[in-house]
Amino acid sequence: MIVPSEARSSRLRALPAYLFEELVRLRHATEARGIDVVDLSIGDPDLGAPPQAVEALRKYAGDPRLHCYTPQWVIERFNEAAAAWMKRRFGVELDPAGEVFPVIGTKEGLAHLPLAVLDPGETALVPDPGYPVYSRGVCFAGGKVEWIRLRENHGFLPDLGALEGKTAKLVFVNYPNNPTSAVATPSFYRGLVEWAMGAGTYIASDAAYSEIAFDGYASPSILAAPGARDVAVEFHSFSKTFNMAGWRVGFVAGQADLISSLRTLKSNLDSNVFGPVLMASIAALEGGWPSLASTLEEYGVRRALICRGLEACGIGCHVSPATLYIWARVPGSMKSMEFAKVLLEKAGILVAPGVGFGEGGEGYFRISITCPTSRVKVAGERFQEVAKLWSE
Repeated sequence: MIVPSEARSSRLRALPAYLFEELVRLRHATEARGIDVVDLSIGDPDLGAPPQAVEALRKYAGDPRLHCYTPQWVIERFNEAAAAWMKRRFGVELDPAGEVFPVIGTKEGLAHLPLAVLDPGETALVPDPGYPVYSRGVCFAGGKVEWIRLRENHGFLPDLGALEGKTAKLVFVNYPNNPTSAVATPSFYRGLVEWAMGAGTYIASDAAYSEIAFDGYASPSILAAPGARDVAVEFHSFSKTFNMAGWRVGFVAGQADLISSLRTLKSNLDSNVFGPVLMASIAALEGGWPSLASTLEEYGVRRALICRGLEACGIGCHVSPATLYIWARVPGSMKSMEFAKVLLEKAGILVAPGVGFGEGGEGYFRISITCPTSRVKVAGERFQEVAKLWSE
């Protein structure tokens, strides 16, 4: 028998380690030594899905009509509910038949979009620091990644002036932003759309955190910018908006040709979201979420606890009106991965090192506020206990 020498393709071998897999490995190794770990690394909402979604899932899971491949009428109803939500929330009019489509979580949709849009060798502009899935999707498609550095002195927004003259098929943006928690303004989106229309570039806007907002802030949609529906699609996530991370559902809205291309690709790769999950998602969209206010209030308490704890330790952080994250500067002269390992080893606190989001993230680390409030308090106490490690 001849056994192939390498099971992994060259595409996989070329990828750096995926940050979150490495963090899980570090956590398990630390806990195996008997150390209690407070995990502030991953944005995995812990406060539960809307009751109407849970009840709808129970109801439709028992409907034999939905035990087959996802029926078209279910997809159509979902598209209509998503379009209606976009109209209520952002004032954006969409054609449910051609400008909205479900995805198996926005991670899946964002990763597959380059495969549907890019030919090998074509360029995509990707933010640095940024969610690693954008660049992974481009690489799997055989595309070329060109990094857009997000700098603190520019509000962690792309410098639109620096984009002039660039040639790219696709550009990714993500506001409210992961990992920096920065936000975008309607004027920024107008400028980005104007540039894209002049450059012949499509825009993929990841709006997963649009509803996680504080202090009266309301995130805008890029699709509200003039001309955006000609060049842009926007991804929305039930994971963050409705605390439905494990349900694996979201939707993409906007430019019809982009959505048609993604739909064609997905028809060859998957069979869409499970019907009862789509029906439950419709219930979430149509019923509203009265408990969202209490969820955001709980997140706000955690955010304040973390920020106060970091300030007491002499660590500067970016306090944003949105997202599940706090983006903070690594103290002293340590690199971000070194700092994360020191925190884990000495204090049992797991954070996400900034370098895991790209070279532009070096010097920072990210904290998630999806850990229970009681554990956040423990983390704050532990931060102060080990502050001497970088203050001396």
